[in-house]
Amino acid sequence: MKNTLPNILVVNDDGITAPGIKALMHVMKEIGRVVVVAPDSPQSGMGHAITIGKPLRLDRVDIYEGIEMYSCSGTPVDCVKLAVTKIFKGKKPDLCVSGINHGLNNGINVLYSGTMSAAVEGAIESIPSIGFSLDDYTLQADFSHCLKYVKEIALQVLTNGLPTATLLNVNFPKGAHIKGIKICRQANAKWAEEFDERIDPYKRPYYWLSGVFQLNDHGEDTDSWALDNNFASVVPIQFDMTAHHAIPVLNSWNFNI
Repeated sequence: MKNTLPNILVVNDDGITAPGIKALMHVMKEIGRVVVVAPDSPQSGMGHAITIGKPLRLDRVDIYEGIEMYSCSGTPVDCVKLAVTKIFKGKKPDLCVSGINHGLNNGINVLYSGTMSAAVEGAIESIPSIGFSLDDYTLQADFSHCLKYVKEIALQVLTNGLPTATLLNVNFPKGAHIKGIKICRQANAKWAEEFDERIDPYKRPYYWLSGVFQLNDHGEDTDSWALDNNFASVVPIQFDMTAHHAIPVLNSWNFNI
């Protein structure tokens, strides 16, 4: 009998041994055939970076019994590209899921996130894709309370598909009291960054990035509001970054050339 289970690609940016990807792969195993391709080391904040100018390594690893897994020397986006071309050999998976990230990817974080960039790359390849993140940066993060939502959202995407060139950015609040799911827009929120200046043993200055997350948007339809009120936020995003509303404005300019 032909296997009718969906093929599911699991990726992340925290590395192949991160607890978040372990939780995600085991949930996906309940609904399909899982293939994991993940970085061999943490790649947080890599955005949509790809590796050029040096070779990539892709090694089969045996970490969790019954799951096909590959460790990649590159970025999260490299993982998706290699998975599609070398593992699935152009026969694209039915679903690409990324995460579960240790830390939120709400607001402007989506632009910096390796987790979300892997999901974006899946969408670019016309694969229904979802990025999952949890508001807990620790290695001891408890993912158990959000797993039923992960499974249900994945099933909905497999059943219904997604609009063309669209993917989902899903974030979960920390703690066991999630009230439900809110379909949201991305909040106008950004990092107010600072660089802590320090001195190395050779008396040379170096800098350590820090800062605080600034919320400049108090609408009750945003991902930040949903998370602050213990809802899982689901934001549909797209990789077409055209500011369509700005085209008429630019067309009104008189270019004196």
